[in-house]
Amino acid sequence: MSDVKVSVIVPVYNVEKYLRKCLESLVNQTLKEIEIICINDGSEDSSLDILNEYASKDSRLKIVTQENSGLSIARNNGIKLAKGDYIGFVDSDDWVDLNFFENLYNGAIKNNADIAVASIRKVLEDKIEEYVIKYNVEKTETKVDKKYKLAQIPKFNYVWNKIYKTSAFKKLGIFFKEHTYFEDIYFSPRVVYYLPRMTSVKNTAYYYRYNNSSITQNINAKKINDAIEGKKFAQEFVQKNKIVKGVGGHWY
Repeated sequence: MSDVKVSVIVPVYNVEKYLRKCLESLVNQTLKEIEIICINDGSEDSSLDILNEYASKDSRLKIVTQENSGLSIARNNGIKLAKGDYIGFVDSDDWVDLNFFENLYNGAIKNNADIAVASIRKVLEDKIEEYVIKYNVEKTETKVDKKYKLAQIPKFNYVWNKIYKTSAFKKLGIFFKEHTYFEDIYFSPRVVYYLPRMTSVKNTAYYYRYNNSSITQNINAKKINDAIEGKKFAQEFVQKNKIVKGVGGHWY
């Protein structure tokens, strides 16, 4: 096993307002054997300065700067660099509980799981709102329909409330679809389908910053088309693989 238990991949683009809170939650994790791979995606604000400040104090934080290429390419480049036994994703305007990666890692090891999944809480205008997903018990599933239900796919396709066993994940050769919005729709249904063993963990959460106004104000033709194409892809995938209906009783 690697000396690094979890590689945390953090795409960063113009998030100076929120980045410190994200990084504070990572450098202070109770699981110390992590690496924090920050992909600076051509930020034009002070995000890179903040990253350099934290990297100068913590050698576990690694910075890669690329031309602005989008979230998917940033994540994909992080995956290629990951050395940990497991891979996790954190968006740079979000944060996690301080025991987040310890709980996920311990749950994965205890249950010999390829994926471990944790609760999500929504944050609206810096106020912590209700749970989007909450796990009160530890549960391990191996059947595809049970894994989908545990992860609450297709209702939620989030990648960042989970960790993935690196060796098994990299064998799949699945990366994020580039140059598209809603890239998680292409990613999560396939990864959860192919990785054989998933477990849930309790008593920790990912804090997802939800900006309703930006979503509604920035709708454009590409976003609409990408949403349609993503849902079509996921629907065809589950139909092809004869997966039973998911949470909510239907596929999209």
